[in-house]
Amino acid sequence: MSRYVLTDEQWEVLHQVLQDHPRVYVGRPDHCRLFLNAVLWILRSGSQWRSLPPEYGHWNSVFKRYNRWAALGVWEALFQAVQVEPDLQEGCIDSTVVRAHACAAGAKKVVPRPKL
Repeated sequence: MSRYVLTDEQWEVLHQVLQDHPRVYVGRPDHCRLFLNAVLWILRSGSQWRSLPPEYGHWNSVFKRYNRWAALGVWEALFQAVQVEPDLQEGCIDSTVVRAHACAAGAKKVVPRPKL
């Protein structure tokens, strides 16, 4: 399955939160799910809004709805709902991210020589 598409389990959790949110009109669930998939596509691909594929809808309509939800606090409500059970799927620590100090690797301490 594409990483840009919500799974059925993920959609059920998000749909329930959206239905309970007082400032969101969900409308047709399939259109709302398509909108969330469009936002995921933008966030995960790092593309500009204008590059949104046409199967997700017109880019400007998706952007306006995204912006409106941001102003209404919908994204914060979704984040609060899904952080209860993190899956930690994307966690990664390696030597390119976490660097040790030179002395931790056994480097000798450099003592400056006095000038004559």
